[in-house]
Amino acid sequence: MTHAAQAMTLPAVIEAAVARYADNIAIQDGNTQWSFRQLAEQANFAARAVMAAGVDKGDRVAIWAPNVVEWIVAAIGLQQAGAILVPLNTRLQGSEAADIIDRSGAKLLFTYPQLEKGAVLDLLAQQSLPQLQQIVLLQGDDARATSWGQFLESGETVTAERASARAASISAEDPMDMLFTSGTTGKPKGVLCNHGQNIRVFEQWAATVGLRSDDNYLIINPFFHSFGYKAGWLACLLTGAKILPVLAFDKDKVLAQIAADQVTMLPGAPSLYEMILAHPQRQDYDISSLRLGVTGAAAVPVQLVKDMREQLGFEVVVTAYGLTESCGVVTICRPDDDPETISKTSGRAIDGVEVKCADPATGVEVARGAEGEIWVRGYNVMQGYFDMPEATREAIDSDGWMRTGDIGVMDARGYLTITDRLKDMYIMNGENVYPAEIEKVIYGVEGVAQVAVIGVDKPPQGEVGMAFVVRQPGSDVDEEAIKQACAAQLARYKCPYFVEFIAALPLNASGKVVKPELKKRVAARAAT
Repeated sequence: MTHAAQAMTLPAVIEAAVARYADNIAIQDGNTQWSFRQLAEQANFAARAVMAAGVDKGDRVAIWAPNVVEWIVAAIGLQQAGAILVPLNTRLQGSEAADIIDRSGAKLLFTYPQLEKGAVLDLLAQQSLPQLQQIVLLQGDDARATSWGQFLESGETVTAERASARAASISAEDPMDMLFTSGTTGKPKGVLCNHGQNIRVFEQWAATVGLRSDDNYLIINPFFHSFGYKAGWLACLLTGAKILPVLAFDKDKVLAQIAADQVTMLPGAPSLYEMILAHPQRQDYDISSLRLGVTGAAAVPVQLVKDMREQLGFEVVVTAYGLTESCGVVTICRPDDDPETISKTSGRAIDGVEVKCADPATGVEVARGAEGEIWVRGYNVMQGYFDMPEATREAIDSDGWMRTGDIGVMDARGYLTITDRLKDMYIMNGENVYPAEIEKVIYGVEGVAQVAVIGVDKPPQGEVGMAFVVRQPGSDVDEEAIKQACAAQLARYKCPYFVEFIAALPLNASGKVVKPELKKRVAARAAT
């Protein structure tokens, strides 16, 4: 257990980190290099500015930006001011981002000049955001928003004493963040997690993987994900590890940075390690510093685990399983597990958490080795979905068990293998994709009578979307029209990779699409 085990709010974690690691480098990005003391000072300025902006305890503040230093400072600042962090996926369209900003009731938005879909202020210009009071650009200048420098200066109107009192008023039970996860209905749900549970989960996670104060942690995973935020920079604050944020993934730059910054911790999806292993100039880079690898979110071949250890030199390789509703972690392998266990399972429950494979109808645990829905109970289970009491009741029963919607098998040792999903969700490049959202867009295309979207296997992405479309009589709607409609309204990772036109969708007696039949059709074709 690390020093911060008793520090169950983020302000207390920062205080403990400064006390223990004061002048160690906390974060390094380009020309910016701050110690833990300096990072805390920057976050205090940000907290005062957040308060000066009229943000009260419990208010929501959104961040829509890539992995930059200011993201972390803004996040710590707003959390020290008692606000709830709402991170937004950088790949969203303006309308998708506006929906989350509006439904979360965010008063303040921190953002970045340019994201995947274009200039942010242009993307939001046509959107109705009645509750949003201020937009702050973390980098750059634009007359339509407050610059980061101006924002920090505004904090001078709030005394350090007032900011300290606000931070001290936060308890472990207060909400710390609200990450949005799309529901199977296609409507994103805001998942509320509190300070105490987030900190306890990532104390456990960091202790299990063996993250230390002498680690240099290259954070490629986006900060808007639990993986880049909680298992990323929050874990570094808890252990004293050095944060090295990556703005955009480039395999040559990553290899060069591993060598230059003596990177020891490199988590990511299996495709990350496969790219490094396959790199033709890999031998030209000194990657001997690599020590810890944490992967998941896709199948992990046994050979990859062996290659990571033998060819890339990782001492520790583990896989894990979690979901937004569990603060990000449910199960994890242990460093001394054999390659087969690490490859074929997602580990066993983190300490203090119960996991079972249950009959979805009764909640009764099935026999070990049999498939069941994965249910979780413990301190990692979310407080609930924001403003959605009914959805919360559907997810968490009266005994505190949370249904994950995932199907798995547990062995005699308690190790879990994920076999399928009750929900239709599939995972592309580590991103959760919900077909209902895509189907809604395609259904709106003129000439479309019916549509069903499934995930199909396609390395290296893991899974990609395949849309089965039934045309209206006399319609000549084509693949291009479908793909253009999706590109205009959806983030790129949600757009279907394949489009197939069919005469009729397979339906059951109640008229619902039988998606397993579509999956069988694709599998049979792949086999031939």
